[in-house]
Amino acid sequence: MNLGFDIVELGDADHPEAGETAPDFTRPLVNDEYWEDASLSALTDEEPVVLVFYPMDGDFPATYIWQEIDDREWVDYDARVVGLSISTPYEHSRFLEEWGVEDYELFSDPQNGVAESYGISHDLDGMNGIAEPRPAVFVIDEERTVREAWVATEWPEFPPYSDIEATIERL
Repeated sequence: MNLGFDIVELGDADHPEAGETAPDFTRPLVNDEYWEDASLSALTDEEPVVLVFYPMDGDFPATYIWQEIDDREWVDYDARVVGLSISTPYEHSRFLEEWGVEDYELFSDPQNGVAESYGISHDLDGMNGIAEPRPAVFVIDEERTVREAWVATEWPEFPPYSDIEATIERL
């Protein structure tokens, strides 16, 4: 079968595992109305966080991941679901509106520093010096402890949504 793209093995990642503390960071957090700097620790002080790393806005995995999360109504869980990619706040605003996922918020990390601190940075083939996060999901409790970590080992690969939902329900 010709999928129109190659499957790329991403190899191992040195990411936080369940039971470890999620690295803190501060970046612009974009919603459907505005954006402002926010830290992960400030979010987890309020409630658990589901942190969804994804490729840049407009890439088909980004669209698929957020449509699936929206269709599964993760906004109804007792956790704050936020995304993170290398896209700018302007691109995030357009993405939220265009795909109708305004119930979620997206961190902007154009330099990919957060993905680097999480050990999930992926160099884009053929683009010297350009990296993005590999797809990953971290379920993080109010103590900033990782309760579940899923990180893609190939591209494209999508999260095990049902497994992640089970972890969110146990929070």
